[in-house]
Amino acid sequence: MTMRIKVCGMTQVEQVDELADMGVAFAGFIFYPKSPRYVFKHMTTTQIRKEKNINKVGVFVNASVEEVLHMVDECRLHMVQLHGDESPKYCEKIADYVSVVKAFRLSDNDSVEWMIRPYMEMCDMFMFDTMGAGYGGTGKKFDWQILNEKVIGKPFFLSGGIEPGDEKKLRDFSKEPVAKALFAIDINSKFDLTPGVKDMNLIKKFIGNLNSE
Repeated sequence: MTMRIKVCGMTQVEQVDELADMGVAFAGFIFYPKSPRYVFKHMTTTQIRKEKNINKVGVFVNASVEEVLHMVDECRLHMVQLHGDESPKYCEKIADYVSVVKAFRLSDNDSVEWMIRPYMEMCDMFMFDTMGAGYGGTGKKFDWQILNEKVIGKPFFLSGGIEPGDEKKLRDFSKEPVAKALFAIDINSKFDLTPGVKDMNLIKKFIGNLNSE
């Protein structure tokens, strides 16, 4: 199967355009000021709004509902990814307006089904990332096996330190029953030259290898 890809932490207009040409489905823009990939260090709302050839995902951490909805409008975002401690009620307010992906940061002993249950009705999709200090991605992997045998019940993004060389592991994971709900692979820091500037050749090669079977 051809797997959808989301490349997160985009900060360069030319690179976003290039992703669209490569067939990448989603570009992630980080609206969290403490992130080294904070989009407004490099791009304006107008530049983000003008990007029309790729699905734009806005990544937020504990922002106010008003701020999120304002950015959805200003930047014409297709989807919002919530990466903080947002409550189900908060997610519901956003989901009335735009598609919501709620991120969960997992460690090996977490009960995934218990964590996602309160959000089932409120969110459109989930994202599974690695538990770490602070917010946002850690660049580390969690053990994907903890998702096996689980019933997720929603499409999900797989994230957390995915890097070049993981293509075969991802293809193997995609054959697991739980991966029927696998919506897209999320890549970020392991494909950076510097924070927010991607190695486009590495991404191209990764996509080729991932979908080579």
